[in-house]
Amino acid sequence: MTTKEYTKILREHGIRPSVQRIAVYDYLWKHRTHPTAEEIFTALAPSIATLSRTTIYNTLRLFTEKGAAQMITIEEKEMRFDVLTEIHGHFKCSHCGSIRDFTLGGDSIQKYLPENARGEAFQVYVHGTCADCAAKGK
Repeated sequence: MTTKEYTKILREHGIRPSVQRIAVYDYLWKHRTHPTAEEIFTALAPSIATLSRTTIYNTLRLFTEKGAAQMITIEEKEMRFDVLTEIHGHFKCSHCGSIRDFTLGGDSIQKYLPENARGEAFQVYVHGTCADCAAKGK
């Protein structure tokens, strides 16, 4: 994607684009590893001299509040961020720690809710062994 496309997406979510916000969104878009705020800061700080951890945290909070990204908390004390906001699940390998998305239809979850209840937000996390670790005998 281009800076122009990122700018459009941010504006559609009611977010005023800035150099830092576009850089964070670009990082999330290109690194689908569900990075932490610290990982994003470490990656971007060398190329943006004025970037601070506070800017990263504030930007991620804004993205989450406005629906441009989502915060995932697979581990209790670890906030990660995902630019994919459609309904999907997250699989975390217990051995290598990688986090991968998997398809999850909202209709399939809805049928398990209490009668007449309507789900509006879904967070599905699965822990297990990824195919790479399984092949290594872990």
